[in-house]
Amino acid sequence: MPLDPASPSPQHRRHGSNMGQPLTRRDGVLKVTGRATYAADNHPDGMLYAVIAVSTIARGRVTALDVESAMAHPGVVEVLTPTNRPPLAHDPDEKMPPFGFRVEVLQDDTVRYVNQPIAMVIGETWEAATEAAALLDPQYEVESARTELKSGKRYDLAAIGIGAPPRTAHGDVEAGLKAAAQVTEADYVTPSQYHNAMEPHAIVAEWDGDRVTIDMPNQAMALSCAAYAAYFGIPAENVLIRSPFLGGGFGSKAILNGPQILAVLAARMLGRPVKLSLTRAQMYGPVGHRGRTWQKLRIGTDHDGRLTALHHRALCATSSFDEFIEPAANASLPLYASPAILAEHEGLRLDIGTPGPMRAPGEASGSAALEVAMDEAAQACGMDPLAFRLANYAETEPGTGRPFSSKALRECYAEGAKRFGWAGRPIEPRQMRDENGFLVGWGMGSAVFPCPHFPAEARATLRADGTALVETAGADMGQGAWTALAQIAAEALGLDPDQVELHSGISSLPDGGIAGGSGHTASAGLALHNAGQDAIARLAELATADPASPLFGAGNIGVVARSGRLHRRDDSGRSETYAKILTRAGRTEVVGKARAARDEAAASTHAMYSHGAVFAEVKVDPDLGQMRVTRLVGAFAAGRIINPRLVRSQYFGGMIWGISFALLEEAITDRRTGRIMNADLAEYHVPINADAPSLEAILVPEDDPYVNPLGVKGVGEIGITGTVGAIANAVWHATGVRVRRFPIRIEDVLVNQPT
Repeated sequence: MPLDPASPSPQHRRHGSNMGQPLTRRDGVLKVTGRATYAADNHPDGMLYAVIAVSTIARGRVTALDVESAMAHPGVVEVLTPTNRPPLAHDPDEKMPPFGFRVEVLQDDTVRYVNQPIAMVIGETWEAATEAAALLDPQYEVESARTELKSGKRYDLAAIGIGAPPRTAHGDVEAGLKAAAQVTEADYVTPSQYHNAMEPHAIVAEWDGDRVTIDMPNQAMALSCAAYAAYFGIPAENVLIRSPFLGGGFGSKAILNGPQILAVLAARMLGRPVKLSLTRAQMYGPVGHRGRTWQKLRIGTDHDGRLTALHHRALCATSSFDEFIEPAANASLPLYASPAILAEHEGLRLDIGTPGPMRAPGEASGSAALEVAMDEAAQACGMDPLAFRLANYAETEPGTGRPFSSKALRECYAEGAKRFGWAGRPIEPRQMRDENGFLVGWGMGSAVFPCPHFPAEARATLRADGTALVETAGADMGQGAWTALAQIAAEALGLDPDQVELHSGISSLPDGGIAGGSGHTASAGLALHNAGQDAIARLAELATADPASPLFGAGNIGVVARSGRLHRRDDSGRSETYAKILTRAGRTEVVGKARAARDEAAASTHAMYSHGAVFAEVKVDPDLGQMRVTRLVGAFAAGRIINPRLVRSQYFGGMIWGISFALLEEAITDRRTGRIMNADLAEYHVPINADAPSLEAILVPEDDPYVNPLGVKGVGEIGITGTVGAIANAVWHATGVRVRRFPIRIEDVLVNQPT
């Protein structure tokens, strides 16, 4: 079931460069008309419905389940528990590299967190399975839940994030602090946050002998095929994953989880297709989240306001049985020029589900604290926050000395400040009010995000009718990948986007890499670009070797692909259509293939990041403390822009997420039981339209010749990184209250207001 989401409408026909055009989404019509097929929309013949029963305690063991009552319920086919769960070929307590986690698949009766799967009911209908799950009536042996800083277990780390070192040091921080004229020191707290993608995690699994077809939302199909193969003892090529549409992912759909594995296991056990779809509440536990952090920053500055030392320490929550450490302190490594920088992390084990990568993992939490601390340091020096950052931003990567592959951050500061009107900002707080008497504050934050590049493969087929088919097993989580990737392929093939058919979202295609880390467009896009060039090269070989072609003998001179024709490089008037070349050669098609990866030589000599600056306006009711973000202006430099319409959409999404982080979003845990009290979209607050202010995203031109041959960088996560701090700093500027705990609450402002 490969995907061709839809061809662009005729008005989008472009002659010349396809990259850089603001085309609308190829899959947009399918989505708005309800014809896009998501995982849970699949209903193979004979399908059963699975429902997981989850724990209601955070720590202990299950002592009893009323399986007899559940099995007696009409329509129930089977109940899986630790006593009858078939074996797996891979130990679920053994982590599977590179992104594997320990998973809970009913291997024992131990309970490690609330919402852990403790049984699975399979029925002829979803209603039957759901009702039977409620009849299981689990009994527990309960132990005290460790849910808070004082009850958790602190420990030293071997790694953070996906294998990064827990401590990075450049220079002597203590000496730098001792030599400083001013030292700013403060503690910051960020909450646990849950991905809450619009589409819940769902899976439909169907076995045919030792082969399995899986419909699921997935951000890393090749890795997932290998993981399923390991769990079920089959070759990876026997696993077919279909994932044409994802209703959001934010990192949570790149890593396998226990409920998914159990659904595939149930399908094999029962010999029938099985569907499982988690409820919204069940997504708060077994599928990852952004872990809580407690951060301390110490910033030393000299008499001129220049940094002498930057120390960022993060205590990060993880589960009692596994580990994902939010690399928050590393946000301080790449941005500001200090002769001494120390970023270090410590772990805190709690009775929670294991955290995982969540949009801008590490950067979001860490930059929230860093950008507030930088504002506080500017205040201590009596400097404007923008001037302070301009005096301290790094021209080369701190510690390594590698030059940034582009130096566009200064332009981001300048463009954003100009558009926002920053020059009129008073330095002291509580100096501005609007016509209604609301306090007005302006704040800013710097934005930075690395540019990863994952190995990827692609195939491009030029056809005799003048069209092309391009293929890569990529993922579109709603960011517009199908559209941007097709534009890149069309550019390489010398065609218009409506002449290019894109197949993606199925694992049988060439590996499109990982849709994560804001690296998918660069990774899969470069593979498609190279495959297109390979197809053109093969077509050129046919033409230049054919005496009947006007391109005959042009092999050494070379040809250029443009508008469905090959042109001699030295004489554009001598050309021929792809269709004529193939027809005369007796060919129906020519196929190009490619594998793309990062140029390690360039990566060793240049630091590769996207940069930006975000400016925020906040209004605060002086009597009620109610806060509203009324204006956000972000200026971002992210290399070559493939589709400005989609890029602005991604920037807006990141900036809105920043509003959520700063003012709204938090999972509230009952410290006695470990239960998350707001595990739904009614009480887990995220921004709605009324919370979204006037948004502006400025695309700062940037030509980066080192990041990859396309010059493409990621845009999906950088919008968060400057926005959170900008809003918090604007709240201070409006009220004079410096809040260091997120989300910022009304009571934080009211209780601490200056008299």
